[in-house]
Amino acid sequence: MRIADLLRKKGSAVATVTPETTVTALLAGLAENNVGAMVVVSPEGSIAGIVSERDVVRRLNEHGPGLLDGPVSEIMTKLVASCSPDDSVDQLSVLMTQRRIRHVPVLADGRLAGIISIGDVVKNRMEELEKSQEQLEAYISQG
Repeated sequence: MRIADLLRKKGSAVATVTPETTVTALLAGLAENNVGAMVVVSPEGSIAGIVSERDVVRRLNEHGPGLLDGPVSEIMTKLVASCSPDDSVDQLSVLMTQRRIRHVPVLADGRLAGIISIGDVVKNRMEELEKSQEQLEAYISQG
């Protein structure tokens, strides 16, 4: 299965913030959108970074509550792994495992086209396993 197929199922909406967004506003956005990470988009529309709940927790532990009034740019991951709609889910699964990341923006022609989480990958794999099981059960019951 390709990433494009996953995006057709789940949709292409991506929660984003700007580098200047405060960490407090980021947390409100994460809660409001019920997501674990947001893509940080520069004023020109390019990806400047990505920031997750985990990034916030780790930086809060290091710097204390004053961090909440600072900009997202101070805590975001700047080197962002991405994929394309033509990549396979298996390729993405390998990337996520090797890089130990849970959210990967999807870029089509250099533009943000969606985001895939580890949950999306696992859900897809579970659906594939269920279909295989149903096919095997149907095959066995026919014999």
